[in-house]
Amino acid sequence: MINRCLPGISLTLIALSLTLTAGCSSRQHYSPSGGGDACYAKALPTVGEGGLAWGSSLNMARQKSLNNCMRYAGRSGGTPATCQVVLAKCR
Repeated sequence: MINRCLPGISLTLIALSLTLTAGCSSRQHYSPSGGGDACYAKALPTVGEGGLAWGSSLNMARQKSLNNCMRYAGRSGGTPATCQVVLAKCR
């Protein structure tokens, strides 16, 4: 009995997966780098790693890059208190 049902179950699962995949194909996907945001900023500390961030506005990108800079500088043994935005642009 199980052997007779197996082809029907397999076809049902394939059809279901194709339906779900087709439903997602029209959605817009953004890259992890913030490809959907128009502005970016880079902040660097005196010593240690800096931070690059994307944002929908210049101010948002600046703030996010400063936050990233402080986080990464602290983790890399740098000086988080010296983080400064060195580049900020919008596309």
